[in-house]
Amino acid sequence: MTGTLAHRGPDGEDFFFDDQVALGHRRLSIIDIAAGTQPMSNEDGTVWTIFNGEIYNHRDLRTELSSKGHRFRTQCDTEVIVHAFEEYGAGCVERLAGMFAFAVYDQRTGELLLARDRLGKKPLFYARFGDTLHFASEIKALQASPLWDGEWNREVLEEYLALGYVLAPRTIYRQVNKLEAGSYLSMRNGDIRVHRYWNIEQFDADGRPERELLDELESLLGDAVGCRLESEVPLGAFLSGGIDSGLVVSYMSQMGEAAPTTCSVGFSDTAHNELDAASRVAAKYGTAHHSHVLEEDLSSAMDRVVTAFDEPFADSSAFPTYFLCKIARQHVTVCLSGDGGDETFGGYDFRYTPHALESWARRLVPGNPGRQALRWLGSRWPRSPRLPRYLRLATYLTNLGWDDATAYYFDLCFLKPPEVDSLLGLHRTDPRTSPVYAEVTKPYKSCPSKSPLQKAQYADLQIYLPNDVLVKVDRMSMQHSLEVRAPLLDHRITEFAFRVPTASKLPRLDPKHLLRQLGHRRLPPENMGLPKHGFTAPVGAWFRGFLGDRFQEEALGSTSRLTGMVDLDRARLWLDEHRQGRADRSYPLWALWSLELWARDP
Repeated sequence: MTGTLAHRGPDGEDFFFDDQVALGHRRLSIIDIAAGTQPMSNEDGTVWTIFNGEIYNHRDLRTELSSKGHRFRTQCDTEVIVHAFEEYGAGCVERLAGMFAFAVYDQRTGELLLARDRLGKKPLFYARFGDTLHFASEIKALQASPLWDGEWNREVLEEYLALGYVLAPRTIYRQVNKLEAGSYLSMRNGDIRVHRYWNIEQFDADGRPERELLDELESLLGDAVGCRLESEVPLGAFLSGGIDSGLVVSYMSQMGEAAPTTCSVGFSDTAHNELDAASRVAAKYGTAHHSHVLEEDLSSAMDRVVTAFDEPFADSSAFPTYFLCKIARQHVTVCLSGDGGDETFGGYDFRYTPHALESWARRLVPGNPGRQALRWLGSRWPRSPRLPRYLRLATYLTNLGWDDATAYYFDLCFLKPPEVDSLLGLHRTDPRTSPVYAEVTKPYKSCPSKSPLQKAQYADLQIYLPNDVLVKVDRMSMQHSLEVRAPLLDHRITEFAFRVPTASKLPRLDPKHLLRQLGHRRLPPENMGLPKHGFTAPVGAWFRGFLGDRFQEEALGSTSRLTGMVDLDRARLWLDEHRQGRADRSYPLWALWSLELWARDP
């Protein structure tokens, strides 16, 4: 099974067996290269662990545990997990700061503990085959079991088409579950219990002046970057040209002994290229910068990118992420990234800012008849990409016709409910009857904040971030045996961000205001007024060219694996509309293509 994960750990392989448990581990050596072999045990060999990730406060914990009589044999952060479990049991997870997925086995009690970090940076899948629990960092390792049956869960197809991914704890396979972020699983005597140990608890509570907030944020971010610089192998950073990665690099340059290595990629299409902005940050801080324009035959890597996820995954930004990681791995083994700034500080001006505005405007709509009228108008408003941007009002009109939670649902769905229904042959009159609606809006409705911005961010923290963004980064980086660390997703920064009220986070509808103000302190002025590009791929152009031909032949042809899953006539219509420029069908076509590739080799 471990052989299927060699890309995650090319530097070593080892095992532990007894009559109850078999543990296997692939190692990517970063800290205590000489002595950090796993599985790792306590002094008498009664508690064992395997671990993926980094524990950033391991030195402080080592001091604390040593004072309590624990003896350490290595300098590796893995050993801290063993002794922390001995001392605190399952409560040890609350003392760990970092990104992690680990298993701890206690021979004395027969207990098995599986745990994931607070925000879900590192993956952990598990499946019960009869009386046996299997677990791994990727589904492909579970597929290597002789007990695997491969039955897939058609109930999540609607969810995948709408969102572009399958929400935890489910997967595309009936047998397999994802352990959710901020949770641990305990198994003893065959009894499995899952417990959530972390969540955001304070909202809108910090009303200090902006200068004080900025000073604390600067201190928190500096500390988050600093503790992520520990490494015995080459370390660098992704540099996109945006505010978030630029801030991370600015701190790195001030803390390291040598100029940091930075890496950027872009497409020749200027709409998908921020290389000039990245170069200005690199020049300001004197980094050893590597910039690359993606002009190679991208189709050659398409199958590798799509199938690396082991289940359908429709975020096309995986493509540039794959190549960014590939290029970075030529120079370093560890990279810091700017992931997390949008979700925690109110970026995504195409979504968060409109959501806040719509919520305010919704109060002016006269009752249910007014909302029904807006929904009717939105359903009939033209959606052609040829319209000027200021006339593309269909989404806003539709959203105004619903409540805040439903509008959030529409915003999060890449493929809107009527389009999903048309693909699946459903005939719903109310999108709120969809099971996907219930799952997506659950965290939004449960958020104790009264702010629609905070509610949307809180929901994204549980849905979009761990199921899309972090999955993409983990799988693409691990394809190249590259570890990625995200300082902006330090849980202390996340908790701080949610304590900041909307009035300070989004004043005058200025997205990501606090990070932007830090940017004014630390980044080139020319970069601060640039529009947000996003890290995307030119999928629309691909479907009008080489990928459209391949999609026509393979996904819509006689050997299509989509037959019986979706309405292929609808897919043909969308491909024609897209190729003729009558509508932008990039997302649904990519989602269907990803599903086709997965189904060919599930």
